[in-house]
Amino acid sequence: MKIRRFFGKDMREALSQVKAELGSDAVIMSNRKVADGIELVAAYDKEPEAKLFKPNVSPQGAAKVPGKKAVPTLSEIIGDDGPDSLKALLEKQHGGSSSVPGSVTPNSSMTANAKHANEIASHLDFSDAFIDDIETHSPVQENVNQHAFPEHQASSIGDTPATQSAELAQIKEELASLRDVLQYQVADLMEAKNKRQKPVHQYLITRLTDMGLSNALAKQLISYTPAHYNERDAWVYLLNLLANRINVTGNDILSAQGAVALVGPTGTGKTTTVAKLAARYAQKYGAESVAMITIDTYRIAAYEQLATYGKIIGCTVRKAQTSEELADLLFQLRHKRLVLIDTAGFSQRDSRLIKQIKQFDNGQMPNVKKYLVAQANTQYPALQRIIKAYDDIELSGCIFTKLDECYSLGEVLSAAVEYQLPVSYVTDGQKVPEDIKIAEAKSLVSAAAKLYKKYGLNHTSGNNAIKTA
Repeated sequence: MKIRRFFGKDMREALSQVKAELGSDAVIMSNRKVADGIELVAAYDKEPEAKLFKPNVSPQGAAKVPGKKAVPTLSEIIGDDGPDSLKALLEKQHGGSSSVPGSVTPNSSMTANAKHANEIASHLDFSDAFIDDIETHSPVQENVNQHAFPEHQASSIGDTPATQSAELAQIKEELASLRDVLQYQVADLMEAKNKRQKPVHQYLITRLTDMGLSNALAKQLISYTPAHYNERDAWVYLLNLLANRINVTGNDILSAQGAVALVGPTGTGKTTTVAKLAARYAQKYGAESVAMITIDTYRIAAYEQLATYGKIIGCTVRKAQTSEELADLLFQLRHKRLVLIDTAGFSQRDSRLIKQIKQFDNGQMPNVKKYLVAQANTQYPALQRIIKAYDDIELSGCIFTKLDECYSLGEVLSAAVEYQLPVSYVTDGQKVPEDIKIAEAKSLVSAAAKLYKKYGLNHTSGNNAIKTA
């Protein structure tokens, strides 16, 4: 058998070459579209013996034999004396294959291209749809996959939803990552622009954040600063503005009557602060006018510590283990001008903290004012979570302790301003009752500026010092 490839700019030219070189008995093996036109693979058997095995029947007769499909020759398709035009060839081929068993009837729901493909595909490797694709310059194999093999296409569609879902999730993740990168780049560009346009303001924002203030509060304060101020005047203006934003309550605990509970995380100095307040109140109104209660049943010797302070002060000290006992003690001590309650210290992530807070809202408890006790040297993110842990209760104010252990005060000041938490007292030592002071906004800001000047500035921090042996 002889196999040859033929190339033509269209189907007509390629068929003419096959007919001219191999004759009318050539068999078309395959066809496909190439860059320059059409490629046909044709075969011609010159061996006389091979013809003995070929059924000498017409295409229609071969199609009527069950289970057999004869491959038509080029002569049978276009005829030796038939017209050589493409239109006549298509008309003749379509008319000759309409009676083939298994072909699609006109009432079928298949498209016109699919009808032609199924009618002719059993006789020849190219169809009317194939020729239509050649004339419109569309890929042949893609058209065959779409029309001649619909069941393969359906199976691939069945897998599409899961694949599309995974790809969509990946696209969303990439877009989110790209958005974050773009936001970072845009913010960097805006910051660079602001540094060029307002260099003093950007320098002051850096100083405020180095002092411990949050970036959001620093930018807010800068927005109120007049643009014509020089560095020194703007810095003084910012410190005064920050002082005006801090809400202080004055000597509210020691000047009022009722019950006051100090709440907060462990290790903040609540017990010592209760003793300091009780001592100050006893100095002002007498030891019989004040009492202390502890509900800290978790810490070892918590009651003994508070009882020791009570003996020194000369005031009453009691212990309550349940909310009912606390309510009873408050009723018994109702004749006291001030009752100070020391609570147990828990982490803001501890579930026991919520249980303890609910002791003050059981319906039987008289009105108790709650004050948050926090260390002044606590990190800003931790301060945020501590304050949010007490969102369910109404805080009358806060007390900042251990100022003597701080290297920066901007964090607690920033938290107090942003969460609108009034500041009542500050403590700066362990002495009872000396080391407790009424909070003053200007004093706090001045102390924060001094700490920044002493420890925060580059030329005073000593971070760049190199020690040699």
